[in-house]
Amino acid sequence: MLAIRLTAEPERLDTLILPVRPGAADDAWAESVPTAVALPDGIADEVAVLIPAARSRGRAGDVHTQVRPGGVPRRLLLLGIGGADEAAWRTSGAALVRAVKSETHVTIALPVGVAPAAVRGLIEGLLLGSYRFRLGAQTDPPTLTDVDLAVTDPEAYEQAVNVARITARMTRLARDLTNMPASVKNPRWFAGQVAEAVADLPGVTLRVREPAQLAAEGFGGILAVGGGSASGPRLVELDWHPADARTHVVLVGKGITFDTGGISIKPVPAMKLMRKDMAGAAAVVAATLGAAALGLPVRVTTLAPLAENMVSGAAFRPGDIVRHYGGLTSETTNSDAEGRLVLADALAYAVAELNPDLLVDLATLTGANAVALGTRTGALYSDNDQLAEDLLAAIRSAGESAWRMPLPTDYVEHLGSDLADLYSAPTQGGGSVLAALYLREFTGDLADRWLHIDMSAPSWCDRDDAELTRGATGWGVRGLLRWLAALD
Repeated sequence: MLAIRLTAEPERLDTLILPVRPGAADDAWAESVPTAVALPDGIADEVAVLIPAARSRGRAGDVHTQVRPGGVPRRLLLLGIGGADEAAWRTSGAALVRAVKSETHVTIALPVGVAPAAVRGLIEGLLLGSYRFRLGAQTDPPTLTDVDLAVTDPEAYEQAVNVARITARMTRLARDLTNMPASVKNPRWFAGQVAEAVADLPGVTLRVREPAQLAAEGFGGILAVGGGSASGPRLVELDWHPADARTHVVLVGKGITFDTGGISIKPVPAMKLMRKDMAGAAAVVAATLGAAALGLPVRVTTLAPLAENMVSGAAFRPGDIVRHYGGLTSETTNSDAEGRLVLADALAYAVAELNPDLLVDLATLTGANAVALGTRTGALYSDNDQLAEDLLAAIRSAGESAWRMPLPTDYVEHLGSDLADLYSAPTQGGGSVLAALYLREFTGDLADRWLHIDMSAPSWCDRDDAELTRGATGWGVRGLLRWLAALD
């Protein structure tokens, strides 16, 4: 990641970034912003001329460049900051890092009295906007390595910088895990990546159940979904348990490392990106590691059921009966509705063995999520109004998007099976809603403290946009960390 340094006395001004804000009138040119450090002689006058010449309106993410051969600075950039809130600064940081990727070092002169939240947004934008994932021989890495943030009192922003760095690092970790192709990524590999990450974080414990342990303990859903693959399933259990924790949260994330659809096989276009079908597991693992790195005073246990849904003679079939952890059974109507089978095991285990105060799961569960809400918004389900409101607020403040969806009781009858306790995937429509209702059946006494997010659509982005880069987005990490930080 970029090296970002707070300083009251910048030593290098070869590339200087100055923020500008929208003018007072809608059609006015941008206005310069008083900065925390003195500018070189003549720069203020030059900016006054450059703003109308560049036709700058000061919108968040607008970047205008002036090259000054032989001068100091040799390159001057005007950075639009829009409304100057955290979200605007995040957008501006991402736009800036793309505009200066050929530089090695830049200095950003921040406004006088800039809020710590704005600095946090700027840093997240810089670190997330600069993310790239590529395995080819020609990686063409950006040259920018160092960013100085010029402020009046560096100590006042140290906490915001630390939180932003950790949040961005964990979001990038989730992106890395999700972007990795299935030729590398299988359940064993994923569990190994978690083990490597935990090694650097004291106070975090890890248990990985392999197929024999899963069978001995009755995790029938995970075993059924993973049974068709030569790469056996796993259940990752990760625990951050600080001594001062007063609340225990269990996070569950769907971890299908590749999804062919099984015997109900997907068409090729739908299968190509199925390496992203473990984005929920990546998000909850990264959020738990982030909680530990930040030292948050909340106990977080993460369960990541991992399996590869493949086609073979050992693959489970539509019509099979699966017995889940705890004894409930599912009639599997569609082997391409496999994620809910592994989540059901993990949820039932959390309720029976972990006794959490709150239970939250994230899953790339249905295509219906995108049909209902588009490509940027997760579908959130819960019967608990306060839990839903708190998590929605955290998600939005972090720059992500979710929308609360209904859990209609009259749909529950569609889950009924003649052979088993439940149909895994009823065909009556409302696919994302029915999937949520199915999962709720495994939450037992915690049904009123459970929340589910179907985040298939926002887990992936087809183009660079603000702090998002093409590929995996790491959706959910930022929102979960905000929420965990706010818990009592």
